[in-house]
Parts: sequence; structure tokens; C-alpha cells
Amino acid sequence: MSRKNRAEAVSGWLFTAPVVVVLGLFLLVPVVMAAWVSVSDWRGVGSPFSSDVSFVGAQNYAKILAGGGLDEQNFGTALRNNLWYVVFVVPLQTAVALGLAVLVNGRALRGRGFFRTAFYFPSVTSSVAITVLWLFLFSSSGAVNAIIGWIGLKGPNWFNEPTGIFQLGAGNPPAFLADHTMLGISWWEWLSGPSVAMTAFILLAVFTTSGTFMLLFIAALQNLSTEVDEAAMIDGAGAWTRFWRVTLPQLRPTLFTVLTLGLIGTWQVFDQIYTGTKGAPANTTLTPAYLSYTSAFGSQQWGVGAAIAFVLFAIIVVFTLLQRWALKERPVSRRRMRWIEQGGSR
Repeated sequence: MSRKNRAEAVSGWLFTAPVVVVLGLFLLVPVVMAAWVSVSDWRGVGSPFSSDVSFVGAQNYAKILAGGGLDEQNFGTALRNNLWYVVFVVPLQTAVALGLAVLVNGRALRGRGFFRTAFYFPSVTSSVAITVLWLFLFSSSGAVNAIIGWIGLKGPNWFNEPTGIFQLGAGNPPAFLADHTMLGISWWEWLSGPSVAMTAFILLAVFTTSGTFMLLFIAALQNLSTEVDEAAMIDGAGAWTRFWRVTLPQLRPTLFTVLTLGLIGTWQVFDQIYTGTKGAPANTTLTPAYLSYTSAFGSQQWGVGAAIAFVLFAIIVVFTLLQRWALKERPVSRRRMRWIEQGGSR
């Protein structure tokens, strides 16, 4: 290596050293400490690396995954709740964000700057303030139930209703669903869907996050070439066909980013639950992130709390990899290539 290259390498390391040190102190070290706590019997007093703290292996993980007690049941309930939360929030917020982006990116729309700011505003508002507002709007005598009453229906007691939305009005569960369990809760409970209370939080998440992802889609739309869209228009393709066949495929990288950020954010939901219901009613708004917090700081089960956090991290990684596989570009089959060469069906 020449003297010039060595000097450049040293300069590069000097410039990155502060970031490396900060990440090491405030990211890597806490992760290592939490990993040790998850496999130890540390009780929150003194250093987790002191001599009186013992290694317990996978005991804390076994409590939440196969313990058969309250820890497993609470974790199963939290996982069920969060899974339904992810299933509803991620597609909805992505669709709403894309729809808003297409709407405010239209050249014929007047006041585009105003609408962009208005749609983005909930994303920069304090989540605590938005949650408190949501509690007021969705109370039994709130504005949402008042609007529902205008059409002759009676709104639910949103944040006090633990029934799953797929089981509203249902009778006794089938025996084969009620008798089989996974992570301490029955199959019937797994299939119940989000509770009415969690549904309000789902609407809250879509309301507060769609604006942020809208900006990502707007940036992507503005960088698209108009030539391909104009060529499709000349060929006689309609607006929906051009969007589905021309615009959306070009948005694949942005779509992957939005879905990835959405997955990570929805699996880590905490502040709305902490401010709003603290897991009530009947633990139907309990999430793994909030359960990790209460296990550690409330029940003083620091090892269990850390174990929940690492299981949650593994879940996020698995879902991200599955999403990456689902959205990756695949080679065009010969049959489809012939269809394209022949001009497709119009």
C-alpha cells in the first residue's frame, strides 16, 4: 500500500472513529448486556456481570415458549395481539400511503403543498398526544360513536371491549378449536382476530404513519421516467393498467422499504399501549414490547423481559427475510415473455 493510500485509510478511520465509539457504547454494549441478562438470573440489583449472577441457559426462554405457566400464556397472548396488529396495519398503511402519494402528486391538483403537509402532520405529532386524543374520540360517548349513531347503529365501548372482531356475536367455540392450544392460548383465541380495543389502535397506527410513507412514495413517483407511461398510453392502456403494469413495478424498491419499516415499527409498538390501555381489556391490547417492559420493570423478571426482547428481534428478522423473498425480482418465464412480445391482452 502506498503512502497516499495509507494516509487516506487513516483519515477514513479517524473520521468514522466517533461514530464507531458511540455505536459501540450505546448500541453494541447494551445488546451484549441484554443478551447476558436473558440467559442469567440477574435480579436488577448491581452489575449483571458480578460474581453473584449465575448462568441459567435457556431457562428464561423456556418460561415464555414452553413453560406452561402465566409467562407463556401472557407471551402467547401478546404475540397473538401483535400478529393481528401487523396483519392489518402494514397492508393498510402501505395502501393508504401509496394512494395519498398518487393523489397529491397529480399535476392537476391545486394546493398540493397544503395537502402534503396536512397528510404528513399526524406523523410528526407526539404519539402520546395522539393517543390521548384517540381515547377521547373512541370513548363510549365520543365523536366516533356519535357519527356511527347518525346511521342508526350503536357504537361499541371501544377500549373496554375484549371480544375479537371475528367472534362478535359468535356462540360457543367448536371443541377442536377450544381444546387445542399454542403458547398457552387456544386456537379459537388465535383465530379471533384483533379485539375491538386493538382495532382502535390499528386505526391509530394507520392515521399516524401513512403520512411518513406517503413522502417516500412521492419521492419515488417524482423520480420515475414519464416515457414508459406515455408509451403505454399511446398503446391504449388505461389509467389503472398503466399504474398496475408500469408504475407499481418501478416502485418495488420503495415498496420494499415501506413494508420493511412498517413491519419493524408494528412489531415494536409500545408507547400507544403504555399511554392508552396498558394491555387492557383482558390483555387483548398487550404486545410483546410492552410485556417485555412490564416483566422487567414491573415484575422484576429481568431475564424473562430480555428473553422476550430477543425473541421479538428474531421474529422481526424472520418476517423481514420472508418479505424480501416475496418481493425479490424473479426471471420472466418463457410463456410470459411470449405474451409480452405479442403485445399482451388489451
